[in-house]
Amino acid sequence: MEVINDLLEFNHLKIIQNTEMFSFSLDSVLLPNFVTLNSKVKKIMDIGCGNAPISMILTTKTKAHITAVEYQEKVFSMAKRSIEQNHLEDQIEVVHADIKELYQQIESDTYDTIVCNPPYFPVESSEKKNLSEYKKIARHEFTLNVYDVIKISKKLLKNNGNLAIVHRPERLLDILECMRKNNIEPKKIQLIYPKPGMDANILLIEGTKNGKPGLKVLSPLYTHTKDNEYTEEIKKMFKEN
Repeated sequence: MEVINDLLEFNHLKIIQNTEMFSFSLDSVLLPNFVTLNSKVKKIMDIGCGNAPISMILTTKTKAHITAVEYQEKVFSMAKRSIEQNHLEDQIEVVHADIKELYQQIESDTYDTIVCNPPYFPVESSEKKNLSEYKKIARHEFTLNVYDVIKISKKLLKNNGNLAIVHRPERLLDILECMRKNNIEPKKIQLIYPKPGMDANILLIEGTKNGKPGLKVLSPLYTHTKDNEYTEEIKKMFKEN
């Protein structure tokens, strides 16, 4: 069943969700707070936008035009209606397409920034048990993987444009290697931890097309206190600055 929820505390933004498919997660809040944004960023692509939480949060941080691409038709419909609900049609264009086909039709060197929260798990992962078809596609690499995203970004990014991805720490070395093979120089990394003393469970990474070598590792970010409350750093991400 579909419901309309507040998008955290972002300027009264609303988001259409369906719990039978998925609800947006903390990953979708972390990524738009991590990606490098400045006045030179005029065009952004959100690959695999889901019901568009990342795109909508980005509108609170930039005036850039955002192309949000979603493969699953019913999820695309939720994203499109969420954008309309918030009157963001002038800033966000939601596209129903397979990005692996769409990018071949787009002119090279078009976007200043690309963001993506891709499926994390290999197809053979046991994580897919008992999931709906929508959740399987969102979480598993059936239709898209991080290597596809990097290859696509090589073409679509302008020179010195940035690709920012949220993924899992265990894929770090593979992502670094793939970025460099595709002329996207890793420039910024941050590891996210549930609590002090626990292993990292989220990776944020940004690379620059044809960028100069020089990797910055940001301070670790903890999402919860010992009392299982969100930390103040995370709470600040839930609303506009």
